[in-house]
Amino acid sequence: MTFNQELDEHGTWRKQFALRLKLLAEWLNDHDLMDPAIRERLDQLHAQVKDDRIMVAFVAEFSRGKSELINAVFFAGYGRRIMPASAGRTTMCPTELGYDAEVPPCIRLLPIETRLQPQSLLDWRNAPGKWERVDLDVNDPKQLAKAIQKVAEVRRVTQDEARALGFWNDELPDDNPPLGADGLVEVPKWRHALINMAHPLLKQGLVILDTPGLNAIGAEPELTVSLLPQAHAVVFILAADTGVTKSDLTIWRQHLSALGNTPESRLVVLNKIDTMWDELSSPEQVQLQIASQRSDSADVLGISPTQVLAVSAQKGLLAKVNRDDELLKASRLAELEKALGVGLIGQRRQILQSAVSKGIEALRQDTGRLVRTRTRDIVEQMQELDGLRGKNAGVIKQMRLRIEQEQADFDASGAKIQAVRSVHLRLLRELFALLSSSHLKKEVSALAKALKQPGIKLGVRRAYSETFDRLRADLGSAVRLVGEIQSMLEGSFRNLNAEYGFSLQPPAAPQLESCARDLDQIEKSHLQYLSLGNALRLAQPEFGERLARALMSRLRVVYDSAVNEVELWNKSAASQLDAQLRERRRNFARRIEAVSRIQQAAGGLDERIRELQKQQGELLLLDAKLAELTSALVAGDGVQKPAAVTA
Repeated sequence: MTFNQELDEHGTWRKQFALRLKLLAEWLNDHDLMDPAIRERLDQLHAQVKDDRIMVAFVAEFSRGKSELINAVFFAGYGRRIMPASAGRTTMCPTELGYDAEVPPCIRLLPIETRLQPQSLLDWRNAPGKWERVDLDVNDPKQLAKAIQKVAEVRRVTQDEARALGFWNDELPDDNPPLGADGLVEVPKWRHALINMAHPLLKQGLVILDTPGLNAIGAEPELTVSLLPQAHAVVFILAADTGVTKSDLTIWRQHLSALGNTPESRLVVLNKIDTMWDELSSPEQVQLQIASQRSDSADVLGISPTQVLAVSAQKGLLAKVNRDDELLKASRLAELEKALGVGLIGQRRQILQSAVSKGIEALRQDTGRLVRTRTRDIVEQMQELDGLRGKNAGVIKQMRLRIEQEQADFDASGAKIQAVRSVHLRLLRELFALLSSSHLKKEVSALAKALKQPGIKLGVRRAYSETFDRLRADLGSAVRLVGEIQSMLEGSFRNLNAEYGFSLQPPAAPQLESCARDLDQIEKSHLQYLSLGNALRLAQPEFGERLARALMSRLRVVYDSAVNEVELWNKSAASQLDAQLRERRRNFARRIEAVSRIQQAAGGLDERIRELQKQQGELLLLDAKLAELTSALVAGDGVQKPAAVTA
């Protein structure tokens, strides 16, 4: 399949899953099987699939045809270029293309001057009023292309302004933009652009990240330590006629080779193979030249030749617009689309389905436990009532008194259960304190201070090492606390099960070890800035401050994710206990009501036993239906509305 077909199929699966999940939620509500933990898990599963995004980042030095490649792969249906790709017109700022149904079609642009302020890029995302907005007409390709041309806009500033913004370094003259006759320097007008449009692929969850050249990438550390590592695939574009140049190699080594995603998710594209189509060479000779360039590029970059694809984006776009199958085949664009589609989307769906399956299994266990508790209570009631056959009124009265005494004793045990909650909450407070934003800020403060100091930062590598050692130690303490809380839950639930006949089962503990892997990757992505080649850039206090903000922004995402896992774990344990307490109180009320009816009517005993037998049968049907519905969610079968089952 092509990338478009794979993404479309992935989107269809997500929509079907969301519908099944909605039907399951309605069914659980209808049968009084919805408790806070189950609701939380359903919401989490819905958000996990609904908000799933597949980010593909396109990275290249200037004039490699990056924007043209984006046009050819994703926007050829408009019959023209959408991203600026003409000579002299190129993307000057990092640009994200995605879709948010709650935001009208528009392009939002963050002024470059925001680099002079302390907020991170993540902070600016939450301040929409600071972005300039231009509405888009997605049904008018001409207006759309004209509006998106704004990402190519530049400003002319003094050297001092360029230096403050991160585009001029006196120590690295070769990296500086050219100085105009008027003494001014050309810099991007915008720091970041967000394009929101209802393109079919973007609606399916695709996010395209279009990055500018080496200078702009290096000047925006949040791009390389936060956005690029989060991309599910990175497409690195080279020019087929030149292969890997010095600046290409710098981008690869400093910003791409250290990424945490799998090597298979990094594709290298040799673009502009049409420049090698030579009428004086035979087709076979041209193919040999292309194959040789692929092999040489793979050797220089240290990757497999299978990860290097050769295409002509310009000819591919032209072929799609003109429906020229022969030219499209010659452009080899389909090979890239297949690599992106089969490799990226297939891998992404497997990961998502695996995560979803675990959530569904936990949901099945939580709900099934509630059904089994009700079934057990009904069986106990039937046995209790069956023992009253042939008994006189005095025996029945004694049974009622015994049930009322059991109820009173159970109500009086609240202090013991509250003690379990108190110990649990005390340990949880310690755990949340270790994962809090304030604690994280404190741990990173020394490193942030070192980064913001002017001049050559000789001790900054040690500051990084010490900071991440402390963060890993904190995470180790958090893992130990999780283990302690889990052991306490297991012991407490075991005692409550034995004393009150509950069927409590501790939920699976959060796996914070994944956060440790994230910390290692974040540290690795930052170490690229501590190399000798970046020493002069790092000496600028403004750059150091941006690097510190990028670090804090990335770490907050990791810690927030850990907190969310802990909160779900806590809610699952607390809701189980609440549900069993609620069911036990209901059970006492039902038993007393049944005895009262038997006392009032001679035929009440048999009638009540028949009612319980009917409820028992209905609960068996409920359990079977629950298994069917959850199995359909995991298997991804056709969407069918659950058959009505009354209880």
